[in-house]
Amino acid sequence: KKGKIGTTLRGIGPAYMLKYARKGIRVCDLWDKDRFYSLVRDNLEFVEELCKKVYCEAFEMKVDEVVDRALENFEEIKHCVTDTSSYLLNTKKSILFEGAQGTLLDVDIGTYPYVTSSNSSALGLSAGTGLPPKFFSGAKFLGVSKAYTTRVGEGPFPTELKDEVGDLIREKGKEYGATTGRPRRCGWLDLVALRHAVKLNGLDGIVLTKLDVLDGFEEIKVCTAYKIGNETFENFPASLFLLEKAQPIYKSFEGWKESTYGITSAEDIPEKAMNYINFIERFVGVPVVMLSTSPERDKYIWLSEVFHGKRVGSSNIC
Repeated sequence: KKGKIGTTLRGIGPAYMLKYARKGIRVCDLWDKDRFYSLVRDNLEFVEELCKKVYCEAFEMKVDEVVDRALENFEEIKHCVTDTSSYLLNTKKSILFEGAQGTLLDVDIGTYPYVTSSNSSALGLSAGTGLPPKFFSGAKFLGVSKAYTTRVGEGPFPTELKDEVGDLIREKGKEYGATTGRPRRCGWLDLVALRHAVKLNGLDGIVLTKLDVLDGFEEIKVCTAYKIGNETFENFPASLFLLEKAQPIYKSFEGWKESTYGITSAEDIPEKAMNYINFIERFVGVPVVMLSTSPERDKYIWLSEVFHGKRVGSSNIC
C-alpha cells in the first residue's frame, strides 16, 4: 500500500499507541490479578471501539482468555522482574548496555515516518532504563556498523543497489530479516549517514562487521556526499523530502582478493581492506576499534586498546 512503513507486523506500533493513549499495560501490573483483569477489560473495550469506528471491523477477544494466557507467561519471567533503575543504581559491577535496530530508525531523530516506535539510538538509554543522564558520564559509547549499508522496510536509501551487486551482497551477507525473513535492501556504505549517527550518539568508536562479505569485489564504493538537484550536501539532511531525492557521490576503492573470513589477527587484514577501514575512520572522525570477521563470536580483531583489557573496567559502563 502507498505510504506503508514496512514494519515487522508484530504489534509494536499498536502497543506504543496504547501507551501514549494512557491505555498501556505494564509488567508491574501483572502482580495484582484483579487490577490486571480490570486493565485488560478496559484495554479491550478501547481497542474494540477503535476497530469498529476506524476500521469498521469487529474485534472479538475474551478478557478471561487474555488474562489467563498473560499470567501463564508471566510465571516464566517473574523471577526476572524487579525495580530496574534501583537495581542498576545500586550495583557495584560494570554494566554493558546494548541497543537494537539503528539510529535512523529512532522515532525522534530517524528518517521519520519510516522509523520504529521508540528511541533506538543512545537517546533511549535514560528512557529505557530509568537512569539519570549523569549516570552515563564517563561511559564509552560504541556503534556497530556493517561494512556496507542495509535497510528493512520502506524509506529513503540513497546508496541502495537494485542490481546484481546488491543481490550478491544480500546473498553473501545472508541479509534477510530475522523476524520476518524478508530480503533486506542492500547498498554501498553511506558514510554521510554513518557520520551523522556517530555525532548523534556521541560515539567513541565503531565496531565494523561483515567486512568479509566484501571479499572478492573488484571495486568497492562509499558515499561521501549527496547530490540533490544542483546542490552538494555533505551533511545528512533533516528533510525526508530532500533525502528521497538524494543521489550518492561515491569514492571508489580497489577491492581485495584475499579472504578476511574468520581472521583474528590485524596482521592478516589485507592492505586494501585496511585502506578501506582507515578511510572510514578518517571520514566519520572516530576509530574502528573492533572488526568482526564471521558470525562466530570468537572471530574478531581488536584494532584499538581503548576498549580492550583493563581500560574497559575503568568506566562504570563500557
